[in-house]
Amino acid sequence: MPQRILICTAQVPFARGGAELLVEGLRDALRERGYVVDVVALPYAWQPHDRLMSSALAWRLLDLERVNGAPVDQIICTKFPSYAARHARKVVWLVHQHRQAYDWYGTPLSDFANTPEDRAIRDQLLRMDRATLGEAQRLFAISQNVAARLKRFVGLEAQPLYPPSRYAGRLRAGPYGDYLLSDARLDAAKRLDLLIHALARTRQPVRCVFIGAGDDRTRLERLAADLNLGARVVFRGFVSDDELIDLYTSARAVYYAPFDEDYGFTAVQALAAARPVITTTDSGGVREFVADGVTGLVAPPEPDAIAAQIDAIFEDAALAARLGAAGPTRVADITWDRVIRALLLQ
Repeated sequence: MPQRILICTAQVPFARGGAELLVEGLRDALRERGYVVDVVALPYAWQPHDRLMSSALAWRLLDLERVNGAPVDQIICTKFPSYAARHARKVVWLVHQHRQAYDWYGTPLSDFANTPEDRAIRDQLLRMDRATLGEAQRLFAISQNVAARLKRFVGLEAQPLYPPSRYAGRLRAGPYGDYLLSDARLDAAKRLDLLIHALARTRQPVRCVFIGAGDDRTRLERLAADLNLGARVVFRGFVSDDELIDLYTSARAVYYAPFDEDYGFTAVQALAAARPVITTTDSGGVREFVADGVTGLVAPPEPDAIAAQIDAIFEDAALAARLGAAGPTRVADITWDRVIRALLLQ
């Protein structure tokens, strides 16, 4: 009889990103291999902050050992706070903790203030994470970066286990075209304003195609207009899978430079399509794949420095081709077979 597996994840209503793609990819890969799999997704809210612990408690109260009288053989927990769920055979593949209370704490990216109330909730989160992540039979993280944060803040060791892109096997190399591609959610943490400022400083009139959606779109469009970039900047919004693959295939390069990213599907996809990646020294998980002068170009997070890297790629097609050619080998061993062997308990 095939194993029955539940994948646990938290879902912010009306939001969709890399974590959702990871869960869907894992579900589909397990089903293709004959397992009986479903996803348990609970909504959660981070404001006001006392709702964070309520969201974790909701997971704690679930009975996931049996469903409709039949046993569940294993659960796989992913992003905060789904790993608060209880099960005798719990495995965690950690996407991230609640970063506002961890590495973002004390920065403009965090909504936690230095108040007695917020400090108390942060302490509760730390204690909860130590206890509930410590219960796991196996503990993985989606990158070395996420594993390092876990060790730093909670004191637990996790093994890095890279998730494949949903487009694995479909991305292909094509000609090195005349545009830069940005495939990132349009919000502040992705730092697309850095790219727009850099485009205004390039020697070449480089055109950039932005795909994706987000709350920051209006601000970014206004910034591009204020810098008189005109038709050099195109916001396409969401595109179909076929369009996305075509855009990767013909781009000269891909820009992806979020701040301290957990993982970076965009970088993995770019390398699979033999596109060089332009990123920054502080982009986190992206740097696990992008080495300066090997699979892409790395600059300090400053517009002038990024502009120089863009110019280098667009003034030298041979450089783009050399860097791009190294990409597919770098990500070739990121496969669902490897992930599933690691996650499944015998």
